[in-house]
Amino acid sequence: MPGLSDTTSEIAGDAAQPRRRRLEPDERRAQILACAIDMFGERPYAAVSTAELAQRAGVARGLINHYFGNKRDLYLAVVRRMVTLPKLDDMIVPTGTERERVDASVHWLLDTIAEHGSTWVKVTSHEGVGDDPEVQQILDQADDAAAERLLLMIGLADSARSAVLRAMVRAYGGLVKVAGREWITRGTLTRPQVHELLADMLMTLVTESLPKVDRRR
Repeated sequence: MPGLSDTTSEIAGDAAQPRRRRLEPDERRAQILACAIDMFGERPYAAVSTAELAQRAGVARGLINHYFGNKRDLYLAVVRRMVTLPKLDDMIVPTGTERERVDASVHWLLDTIAEHGSTWVKVTSHEGVGDDPEVQQILDQADDAAAERLLLMIGLADSARSAVLRAMVRAYGGLVKVAGREWITRGTLTRPQVHELLADMLMTLVTESLPKVDRRR
């Protein structure tokens, strides 16, 4: 990764370009990451260049290297952002009947998908750098966290300690990813149709599959 001297020289080399607004480091990093999220959602990984990303973000290319390293490191940052869940303190756990809790949970899932759309689909379906162990590790950890979060939201927080129950919810997560692709990328399903599908399947999981596993434990 280039040092600060490399970054400084690149910035100096861009002196002829229009003056850029000075941002704090965290703001600049967030700006670059936002542009990367958009570009990785628009194109395959191989078709995204850091030079074009720098142009779109309005920064010197050296700043991308300074904040993120190489393109793969930047992509890993995008993956982490796509699968980052809200803090537990920021979440409202739904109440009401089982169906009401399920509907609220599915609404939360679809809001998460909709926030970044095609980028989320590409990242979670391995359309990025392919079979990359570090990407897979990030996604696996995210699947675990999402499964525990979903168990909490549907009123089964005590079951989150069961590896079998978490595995079943992770399997449901596979359906969420495929349904998200049909909705966001292919346009074969609408959001209401995806909601109905996921809510019905989650309801079956809650009322039939999970109780069977609990009884057999």
